[in-house]
Amino acid sequence: MKIKLIVIDIDDTLLSSEGKILPSTKTVLQKALKQGVKIVLCSGRPLTGMRPFLDELGIAGDEQYVITYNGSVIETVSGKVIAETGLSNAVYRQIDTYSSLNGLPYNVLDRNGEIYTSNHDVNRITVVQAWENSAGLLIRKPSEMPADFGIVKGVFVGETEKLDQAQSGVQQEFGSENYVVRAADNFLEIMNATADKGKALTKLTETLGLDKSEVMAIGDERNDILMFDFAGQAVAMGNSSSAAKEHASYLTASNDNDGIAQALNELVF
Repeated sequence: MKIKLIVIDIDDTLLSSEGKILPSTKTVLQKALKQGVKIVLCSGRPLTGMRPFLDELGIAGDEQYVITYNGSVIETVSGKVIAETGLSNAVYRQIDTYSSLNGLPYNVLDRNGEIYTSNHDVNRITVVQAWENSAGLLIRKPSEMPADFGIVKGVFVGETEKLDQAQSGVQQEFGSENYVVRAADNFLEIMNATADKGKALTKLTETLGLDKSEVMAIGDERNDILMFDFAGQAVAMGNSSSAAKEHASYLTASNDNDGIAQALNELVF
């Protein structure tokens, strides 16, 4: 069946290791758009962090869609929310307490993409995260925020080895009632139990009246696995984690070697 929607992870998938969209990627995605294929960027980033890439590709309006915050929000490129789920103030406080007790740096994001942490010694990953998403970075304790302040997701950040050591403890603390996923080497994320890329892609596909056989998913990491499991075509980049590759139906070249162009030329056109 013809592919009508292509959902694409951003970091290390859409973008090269230098954080750029390759010319070959831009060419094939714009060709797909001209043929009426919907190109849906899907990332842990908020919409503001996706905007430069959407603009570069010429994706705009209320007939095009994005999946933001790793599946917590589905919205149009214009910002009209289709579905949204987040975390309570109680979970926000739980994340803050866990960070303090375990010396594990963290931040949380609100619906506007602003980043909050109570860590006075702000981890470099949080700083980079704020910069990449053109987001404000506010140093706040939960007690300084409104009692009903909710978040879209929480993120424990740090060097790969430290998060490797911390992951099982975080999973034990938060995993029974929330979705915990290692989004990348430096990000261990906590979201609403009903939020992930796979569930968001399922919801969007149903909303658009498409069959999963008409969907291609392209990604590279563990947080892409659930959308791989849903999509009719699951494409893992050559630079993907071994876990992501195991769930793919097609292995393409890396994000630095025209992997997206190879996949679309082979499977779509």
